[in-house]
Amino acid sequence: MIIIKDSIDLEEIKNMLGNFFPEMVKGVVDIEKKYLALDAELHSDLEALLIENGSSQRDLWGINIYPELEDEDFIEFDSLINIRPIDNNRTRYVEDENIRNDIINIVNNIVKR
Repeated sequence: MIIIKDSIDLEEIKNMLGNFFPEMVKGVVDIEKKYLALDAELHSDLEALLIENGSSQRDLWGINIYPELEDEDFIEFDSLINIRPIDNNRTRYVEDENIRNDIINIVNNIVKR
């Protein structure tokens, strides 16, 4: 597991393929601090790592990155940690378009292609 605060090359993410899944790398984005944690079997492990490093659970959203794909297929907004009725997110999908856009912007700023 790794926390990326500045940037990471797409090739580094591609090298993570196969560590847990053949086509994707799980990630958790801190939309407040603009950090990205990558490479675990479970989103909850990445969530715990970020919380241990000062993130607030409310700011954390789980995603899957498909480094071999492009455009809207690059990021999937699907994770069990996203189920939080208290924040009006009742499914695994990130339902709030503004939060999805924040995630896209953060990932695009961190991942160098």
